[in-house]
Amino acid sequence: MAKRPKPIKGIRKLVDKGRRTIIKDAVREATAGGVIYRQNKKGGVEILLVQDAKDRWTIPKGHVEPGESTRQTAKREIHEETGLKEVDVQDWLGKISFQYRRGTSLILMTTQIYMVKALGDTDDTQKEDWMKGIKWFSAKEALDKIAYEDISKLMLITLKKIKEKSGTK
Repeated sequence: MAKRPKPIKGIRKLVDKGRRTIIKDAVREATAGGVIYRQNKKGGVEILLVQDAKDRWTIPKGHVEPGESTRQTAKREIHEETGLKEVDVQDWLGKISFQYRRGTSLILMTTQIYMVKALGDTDDTQKEDWMKGIKWFSAKEALDKIAYEDISKLMLITLKKIKEKSGTK
């Protein structure tokens, strides 16, 4: 009878390295943000997007602070992330939910999204240090650039509401 080969030294460590740590808790986090739009000189709609540290184009959003409504959060986060001083937080568009891992925690994120009109000097934008970019895009370009399908659907709702408010079909 042939001898059974001995396991390769260190194989257990190699196998264990590929395993993720066990999730020990789930944490709910509330955030809010907005699809920011303006009308350019030709009457076309432009949407402001920010580019995150992983090169993904998205909308400004952030965590709800204690005692703050999601509408207030959207306005504050837009100011902090874009530098825009004057905005009109208009209609609630909907919410998106997603989850991700942070160490041993499962983060359950819910983001309330609003339709937001940029007012005043809309060219006076300034990104936060952690961002790679900030830019106004035509509506079509913004839909092509946005990294998240749920947000692109809310952008389409925004465009429909803008048309309804302006009386054009």
